[in-house]
Amino acid sequence: MKDLFFVARIRETARLAGVPVAFARSPQEVEEAVGGAPRFVLLDLTAGLDYDRIFRAAEAKRLPVLGFTTHALARQTQPWHARCKRVVTKETLTAELPSLLREGVTS
Repeated sequence: MKDLFFVARIRETARLAGVPVAFARSPQEVEEAVGGAPRFVLLDLTAGLDYDRIFRAAEAKRLPVLGFTTHALARQTQPWHARCKRVVTKETLTAELPSLLREGVTS
């Protein structure tokens, strides 16, 4: 995630929810992080990463992917939506983050 303010918001929400959270800045870091058995992968679909590699890592561990995008970039990120368990906007993610962290991703 490139948005440091959003990272701080996620980190603080996780702290308040009592849920550990780790951030990966590259596909390699994602591959390493999924070995720790996270509840799900939260993926910024606007970051321009190697999404195939990230999805393969998540799929290998059968981890659901919660993708997020912005309203403005929803069409550009559309090719990746089908590989996500769920896709939300940043606004929706912000509103639902506490329950997502505690309960995981549902359709």
